[in-house]
This record gives sequence, structure tokens and C-alpha cells, in this order.
Amino acid sequence: MLILIRNGEVYAPEYLGQKDILIVNDKIGFVEDHIEVPEGFFSQQIQVIEADGKIAVPGFIDSHVHIIGGGGEGSFKTRTPEIKLTDATLAGITTLIGVIGTDGTTRTMSSLVAKAKALEEEGITCYVQTGSYQVPVKTLTGRIEDDIILVDRIIGAGEIAIADHRSSQPTVEELAKIGAAARNGGILSGKAGIVNVHVGDSKDCLKILEEVVERTDLPIKQFYPTHINRNPHVFKAGIKYAKKGGYVDFTTSTIPQFLHEGEIRCSRGLKRMLDEGVPIEQITFTSDAQGSLPDFSPDGELKGLKIGKVSSLFAAVQEAVLKEDIPLETVLKVITSNPAQILKLKGKGKIGAGFDGDIVLLNKKSLEIRDVFAKGKMMVEERKAIVKGTFE
Repeated sequence: MLILIRNGEVYAPEYLGQKDILIVNDKIGFVEDHIEVPEGFFSQQIQVIEADGKIAVPGFIDSHVHIIGGGGEGSFKTRTPEIKLTDATLAGITTLIGVIGTDGTTRTMSSLVAKAKALEEEGITCYVQTGSYQVPVKTLTGRIEDDIILVDRIIGAGEIAIADHRSSQPTVEELAKIGAAARNGGILSGKAGIVNVHVGDSKDCLKILEEVVERTDLPIKQFYPTHINRNPHVFKAGIKYAKKGGYVDFTTSTIPQFLHEGEIRCSRGLKRMLDEGVPIEQITFTSDAQGSLPDFSPDGELKGLKIGKVSSLFAAVQEAVLKEDIPLETVLKVITSNPAQILKLKGKGKIGAGFDGDIVLLNKKSLEIRDVFAKGKMMVEERKAIVKGTFE
């Protein structure tokens, strides 16, 4: 099947102007000023999408999602549900990276890999990280490097928790061994093999990561810390870490209470980092969707909790463009080309010949998501999901 998206304004994510895009099966075949539809029988095999007044952008990559649910900080009844296909597609997300968080006991690697395969069968791309908050890391095969080398869906390790009362309080040596195992697994398999790191509220911030880099041969980009906007002192440490060459990830899911207590809005945080001279290529946004958003008192008691949403991902991008006046082609990188490059997601993150047929069409004025294509198939048409998950 061929799909011709005609006369859209293309951000690839760099601005290309008005172009026609031809999707051939599951790949982008051509991006040209004009692509003619031939007359005759062959024309019946081409679906033409008129994109006048719309912006075409790469499908979004959300690289930190609790696809099998997460949480449980308020006991068993607070275990959050699995993500559904249309949660992702209606939010413009065509690639997910699944993680396990606090609960590495009842949320297992076998379940995580199975859910990733299910989402693949339903029409989007999904990879996972091996492990959870806990150290020693609970893997699928028994070894981090074996998981990464032998299991196609596993691309790295995490989310390993630091600077958090819920973490295993890992030492520098333990974290270094995790980084080395993931790195070797990545080198031997052609995958990213980096370590996704949950950063908690503690004023230790990124100290342990900095010590690992100072005391070992591991490069700073071996680690990928997330929740960098959770409070002012972690954010300040994140700027320092990024200026040393490290990656930093902002979490878009939030609640008013977190913002009131000092969490940095993603849009504002992005503006501040760019103003500080941090290269955009080192910054990403992720939603932490399906994870719980627990509110703890100073003495560690749970006061309440909400659930993260994938819809927050592009909402933060919209806000950065519309309220902070950051150019669209700049902000798009944090959910397209940047995570694709950091995680070595071949064929993802750009609109160009040979890349996967993952495209989102936005309303030009409001930046609302209108149509979504994943692996060359239309999943959302005029804001309505036309492909649904097995049990939706």
C-alpha cells in the first residue's frame, strides 16, 4: 500500500518547507516538492492525504513509559494499569521504551518484554530496558549483557534509582558495574546499551554518577538520568551535568502540587537550559506514563498519588513553542531525533527517505494532533483512533 501525504509543511524535525511525502509499505519512500499520482489502475493503489494547513512531523518517541503499569507505593490497590495502544497513538507517540520502576517484584522482565511484543503486534514500535529501581538488577536471563545481546526488544538497563529513599542505595562500584555490563552488551549487539537512571529528591542529586565517571573509564554518556526537572537543586545539578557532556531527561507528567513544591515546568526548564548553553541534542522529554506520581511527606509517608499520562509529552512541546517561543524545529528534537540518536533507534526520529513511516500531522495554528501514522499505517484520523488495541 502507498500513502501520499500531499502539501504538508514538513519539519523533519529541521524545517523543510512544503513537501509531498510518499510512504511505501512501512517506510518513507520519497520526500519531494511534488509527487505526481499516475493515472490508471496504479492510482487506485495510492491513498492520498491532503495536508494543506497541516504540519508533518516525525512520530514521537517516548523513551520512559511504564507500559505494564507501575507504582504501588500506596499498597496493592494503587498498582497502575498497563498502557493501551490508543493512549499512545492519540498522543502522537509511535515508539515507546518500556521500563519497570519501584516494583521489581510483581512487575517482571518477562511481562515487560511480552507487553512490548504485544504493542508491536498492534502497530507501534516498542523496546524495553532491563531491570528496575533495584540493585542487584533483576534481569530476564540473569545478566545485563546477556539480556541486551540476546533479546531483541531489550536495548539497555534501567531505570536504576539513585538519590531516592525508594532506591537500593547503590554504591559507586555497583553503579559502575551496571554501566560496564550495559555498555558491553550494547557494543556487542549494536544497541545503545546505556543506563536509564531515576533521580530522586535527595540533595545528593547526580553526585554518584559524577563519581562513577571520575573514577572509571566509563564515558558520561553511558548514563541517561531522568526526572531532572523534579526540583530546583536537581535541575541545577542537571545543568552542570549536561555542560560536562551528559544527557538529561525532563519528565512531562506532573500534578499542580509538584509544581507548587518547586518542580520545574518542562517548557520553562528547556528554555533555561538552552539559555545556559546546553546543546539541544543532549536534552529529551519523556512522560513517565502509567507510573504513579506519589506525593510523600518530609518523613517519607505517602500523602496521595496520581498517574502519569503519555498525553503530557506533546503538551509540554506545545507549551514550549506557544508560551516560551522556542522554535518548533528545536523543541521537536527532544521527542524525535534526540531520543532516536541517544538510544540508537534505527529508522526513527526523522522524516526522510528510508526512515520508518512514523508521521504525525498537526494543525498549523494550534499544533493539535490531527492524524498519526505508525510503520506506514494510519492509526489516527482527524483526532479519532481508527486502529484500536486488541481489547479496546
